Amino acid sequence: MTTSLYRAKGAAPARRRSPSRAPWLWVVVFLAPAVVSLVVLRVAPTIGAIGSSLYKAFPGGLVPATFAGLTNYQALFGDSDFIATIGRTILFNVIINPLQVVIALLVAVLFTQRIPLVGLWRTLLFIPVTIPIVGSCIAWSAALQPDGPVNALIKAIGGQPQPFFTSPSQALACIILVASWIGIGYWMLFLIAGLDSIPTEYYEAARLDRAGWFRTFFQITIPLLKRPLLFVLVADTVANFVLFVPVQLLTDGGPQGSTTLLMFNAYRTTYEYGSRNLGAAEVVILTIIMLVFVVLQFRLLREERSTR
Repeated sequence: MTTSLYRAKGAAPARRRSPSRAPWLWVVVFLAPAVVSLVVLRVAPTIGAIGSSLYKAFPGGLVPATFAGLTNYQALFGDSDFIATIGRTILFNVIINPLQVVIALLVAVLFTQRIPLVGLWRTLLFIPVTIPIVGSCIAWSAALQPDGPVNALIKAIGGQPQPFFTSPSQALACIILVASWIGIGYWMLFLIAGLDSIPTEYYEAARLDRAGWFRTFFQITIPLLKRPLLFVLVADTVANFVLFVPVQLLTDGGPQGSTTLLMFNAYRTTYEYGSRNLGAAEVVILTIIMLVFVVLQFRLLREERSTR
């Protein structure tokens, strides 16, 4: 009736208001710091490293750098020690990435069950994440010394003391141990969040179907947890490819180069040997290898989406 009265009086119909641009403005305001930080801290250094890797400068900086094209890359791939470093870095990541993710997943599954003091166990496993990585490295260095507490325990149970960080065959495994001790608790949190987001109806249906733990885990938990798992795997891969502090503090790349990874080698080439352009080329190679791993993992995510 009201509408008919307005029409009878000849009132003009109300105009629709144009959608406000304020929400988009706030999106830009809140995203701008992150975008600027990404460009300044990630994109610009990467472009700078690519450009620097194409030049060659003499030590001391008295002579300007000259364009050298792919000379630095040819020198690196002609060095057998550098090729061994690439292989060692890939082997390190092939071992440590699945190891950390599998252990973090098993612990997350355990800590989402009804067990006594589950909050305490979660806190204890997360404590290494809160400790600065330098402090963790110092603690493990003291623990794995030839006369340290770990060897004392080994001798107490009748075993032979181990060289650990001073052994070319054990040093890299010790780096994996230290990095995993720090990282597993961190990745566990993401996986616990993913497990808690799985609807309980799926597990109730599995119980009605009399499915055992093994079948429930691989047919319900893993498929519904695939996206958090892939995120953790990708993030863990990036973190381990650029792992630096434990190698520098615990072994300095030794003994006999057994723990020299690409990130540490690029640092040493740049700052200890004073070859900035060659170090930049190593960083570019490291980035490419890391991106290959990441793209393969995102490929899995894309295939998982396409099946839906």
